[in-house]
Amino acid sequence: MDLLGSLGGPAQPQPAPVQCSRKGCKAHADFQILWNNPKIHTPDRRKIWLACSEHREWLETYLKERLLYKETVPFESIQGASD
Repeated sequence: MDLLGSLGGPAQPQPAPVQCSRKGCKAHADFQILWNNPKIHTPDRRKIWLACSEHREWLETYLKERLLYKETVPFESIQGASD
């Protein structure tokens, strides 16, 4: 018996909400904050934190104080990129 076929096929996974990286924040991310730890990453490697408008400056300052900050760019949703 094909249970999945009888239910209309496998359920499509829902994309995870794109949230700010600030601890405890559930707001939608508007920016990508790119950073790199030169002690452990190659110079061209970029790690990404996501930020809402409210926490953008806080996250940038945190990384700048540790000499890890590279740049901030707008966040573009993958779903919106093809529309």
